[in-house]
Amino acid sequence: MPTVPLPDDPNPEQLRKQARDLQRAVRGGAPDAIALAAELHPAGAPAEPAAWPLSAAQLVLARMYRFPSWPALVRHLGVLAAHRRAPDEAAPSADPATEFLRRACLTYGAADGALQRTAAAVLDEHPGIARGDVWVAAARADAAEVARLLARDPALATREGGPHRWTPITYLAYARHDPDVPGDAVVGTARLLLDHGADPDTGYLWHGLPCPFTLLTGAFGGGEGGQPPHPHQHALARTLLEAGADPNDAQALYNRMFSPADDHLELLFAFGLGSGDGGPWRRRLGAALDAPADLLRRQLSWAVTHGFVGRVALLAEHGVDLTAPLPGGYGQAPATPYETALSSGRSAVAAELERRGAAVPVPPPQRVLAAVLAADRSAVGRLGREAVAAARAARPGFVVWAAVAGGPEAVRLAVELGWEVSARARTDVPSDEGWETALHHAAHTGDAALARLLLDLGADPEARDHRFDATPLDWARHAGRPELVELLRAGRPAP
Repeated sequence: MPTVPLPDDPNPEQLRKQARDLQRAVRGGAPDAIALAAELHPAGAPAEPAAWPLSAAQLVLARMYRFPSWPALVRHLGVLAAHRRAPDEAAPSADPATEFLRRACLTYGAADGALQRTAAAVLDEHPGIARGDVWVAAARADAAEVARLLARDPALATREGGPHRWTPITYLAYARHDPDVPGDAVVGTARLLLDHGADPDTGYLWHGLPCPFTLLTGAFGGGEGGQPPHPHQHALARTLLEAGADPNDAQALYNRMFSPADDHLELLFAFGLGSGDGGPWRRRLGAALDAPADLLRRQLSWAVTHGFVGRVALLAEHGVDLTAPLPGGYGQAPATPYETALSSGRSAVAAELERRGAAVPVPPPQRVLAAVLAADRSAVGRLGREAVAAARAARPGFVVWAAVAGGPEAVRLAVELGWEVSARARTDVPSDEGWETALHHAAHTGDAALARLLLDLGADPEARDHRFDATPLDWARHAGRPELVELLRAGRPAP
């Protein structure tokens, strides 16, 4: 079934237009549209295309987006709209309290870091905002002021306000303007708000994406931009969990999976991570949000492919199956953790899996990949040309991952074995999805030795990646790598 995820920030009117366009295409006899209808409509191909109704087109579109019906899709869009927030798009405000809050909290936008460092200046210039505003008081972890305001109006604990239309406890969880805020003030403020009805599972959908940014997400921080955790992340998270926050927090797990630290997992496991039904957000979002067991398998997949041995062990100790195939994705087929570890060049993870009895037979093409990443020429020779050819066919962009996880000798061996030196693939996961070349990776990381080798091997310095349409030289400039800029300007190894 050719299903696809909803687009980012899905627009209901846009989807209605898609349904009307599909109806017109079927009525007009467009082969692709009729094939889609035949695949996804319960009745199969339309018997009378010219009279195909809009309701049929809506059903096909809903099923294409992985919903059982058009009403189910519409309900889902309603949930997204109700909880959508875009904190990174909040405009500067002339109101000092609003502007302080805009600057004080993580937005998961490009301005994070620099933005939060400017919040104190607003407070210094307008000290009066420290009193009378529950959202400012919560962001500042001013428990005494929060208590004073709640005594006058307890409903403030759950009232949305400020630039992001957040509740007070959300501003507390996402505040990053004061690294020296006292821990007892943070916990005391959180408990006051929770005692007055604040929901420990409070969250929002960033730009309508179906993965909630909860209070736990805010406490733990992290993410693709490396946002910092709350200064008292563990005390705040524990307070929320003790108040009933569901530990199966998909966004918190995603944001923190990029580094090997497991402190967040240890705390979440202590409160039931991996069990239960997924909590209120999964009840709202349904299958758009992974079930608890699936969350852990995704954690295992990332840990295996990125060499996080400690995380693999921690997940195993909490009952995660080390032998079942990991979820596919990124254009890759499912494979067992052991096979994935070897073919990703993660020998330490493979050894841990062997120690835990999770070793399984690995097909020759995957063993070739493992041998290349280890720069083991003799092992490649023993496996033979047929296995090498099968490995090249299965992983045409493998030279990119060789640059990421294997190093110069792995790259040299891969090119000698026939892999294209300027092939495109992903650098964050072992996938042949055509993102960038190995030379882009070297430029971004500042690895001059690798870049020289790639150029020696014939890498194209003018190749453009398929995400930003930029050359390796552009990447080196963006990353601030002057040595790589000079090297790539010449388009050949430096003398």
